[in-house]
Amino acid sequence: MAKEVKNENEVVVSAVTRVEQFLDDNKKTIWSIIAAAVVIAGASYLYYKFAFQPKKAEALEQMYKAEASFRAGNYDIALNGDGNDLGFKDIISEYGSKAGKAVYFYAAVCELEEGNADGALDYLAKYSTKDRIMAGRAESLKGDAYCDKEDYAKAASCFMKAAKVTDNNFSASYLLKAGQAYEALGENGKALEAYNTIKDEYSASLEAYEIDKYIARLEVK
Repeated sequence: MAKEVKNENEVVVSAVTRVEQFLDDNKKTIWSIIAAAVVIAGASYLYYKFAFQPKKAEALEQMYKAEASFRAGNYDIALNGDGNDLGFKDIISEYGSKAGKAVYFYAAVCELEEGNADGALDYLAKYSTKDRIMAGRAESLKGDAYCDKEDYAKAASCFMKAAKVTDNNFSASYLLKAGQAYEALGENGKALEAYNTIKDEYSASLEAYEIDKYIARLEVK
């Protein structure tokens, strides 16, 4: 037993010696790495404190003013500004997403309201969220944009995705839009399936109250 303990101690001592030798041989490199890490951490803190945070505060202030125009239905001013305050387009150009990803969603809605489907799709491509309701709304907006472009296949796909992502009574409105897009494509079977899903799975939605007339019209066909 004593011999085993002695051997173990020798192994530990040998390992410690090797570590000490490695540290001694590479101390300049190690200290350089530590110094670089400290410099990077310090620079990151200074950037966040004195560059990022002030820019974020500016972006949020401009967002507040643009949102006020948006809520008032002044989509052109909300998007392009009024000469004194920035619109969403300039906020994105100046600050990116420092005021939050919602800036892309707002800009997309404005573009769509102004009749620019491609502009709306460009902004929506940059928008992301973990909120299922907002994710569904964004997909539905893509569908609206594709409808404006008369690309009903992509529109229907977006509306169906919106319904699946949201999966609540909002889904009924997206399914209704999907059904109408399928009808525009002449795919009445898929349209009927979307309408029946509203009736069967979202019976408490507003869309469900009138869905029978959509179903009956297609069944007659």
